[in-house]
Amino acid sequence: MWAKPAIFAALSAFTLAYATVWILSLRTTVWLPRMSHVVTGFVTNFFDTLGIGSFATTTAIFKFRQMVPDQWIPGTMNAGHTLPTIFQAFIYISAIEVDVATLLLLIGGATVGAWFGAGLVAKLDKRTVQFAMGGTLLVAAVALLMRQLDLFPVGGEALQLRGWPLAVGVIGNFLFGAISTLGIGFYAPCMTMVSLLGMNPAAAFPIMMGSSAFLMPVASTRFVRSGAYLAPVATGLAIGGLLGVPLAAFVVKSLDLTALRWLVLVVILYAALLMLRSARQR
Repeated sequence: MWAKPAIFAALSAFTLAYATVWILSLRTTVWLPRMSHVVTGFVTNFFDTLGIGSFATTTAIFKFRQMVPDQWIPGTMNAGHTLPTIFQAFIYISAIEVDVATLLLLIGGATVGAWFGAGLVAKLDKRTVQFAMGGTLLVAAVALLMRQLDLFPVGGEALQLRGWPLAVGVIGNFLFGAISTLGIGFYAPCMTMVSLLGMNPAAAFPIMMGSSAFLMPVASTRFVRSGAYLAPVATGLAIGGLLGVPLAAFVVKSLDLTALRWLVLVVILYAALLMLRSARQR
């Protein structure tokens, strides 16, 4: 009974620490968002709450609208989507039971990975970021296609990991946390891994949401401190996202998203090609 209150207390502390760093940073920069930034945050986080994801769709919008310089896309997305993602975690993490030790160790692996990943990504030059994000968009498209075709591993019935599967899970989450700072998203690789390790796919949800909610404040703090993000756009994402999440979670709750996912798949593939072409042109 103590585990989830403790997780929520720790997550509240992470949220407060990140919010403090971000608010202090905004005192020295222009941060007022445009309506297009708020709408982007609302739409992407609305559909993220319903299961489509937000990073790949946000990257596509940024690229099409030329809203953010390519090298600042990872930092802007992480900084802007952090608070809406934490909101989702508070809403959903209490709904599904999973072994406490497994949950805490996998969350810890993802959080540490995000710290190292964000520090590396914030220092990358524009061309490297373009190549990396083009590649991550292709990976996101493959994951979405697998979901549409029901090709994800079925998984087992376990709600916990022990021994070498637990070690593999922690290492895997460390790597997923590191690369998630580039915008690949955390949900699809984590879902695949825990299913392959024999866990009940439902157990992936508290692991995914808990990991994302803890790793994103850590990664975003590094992006904010290094200045590797666009403050007005990130602020708009946060404002719009905090409006979109409760609407999806409490009012809409579920939609038939099959056709929309196919559309998103095409958009993501096109954005990936644009990103890779930009990198080659440089």
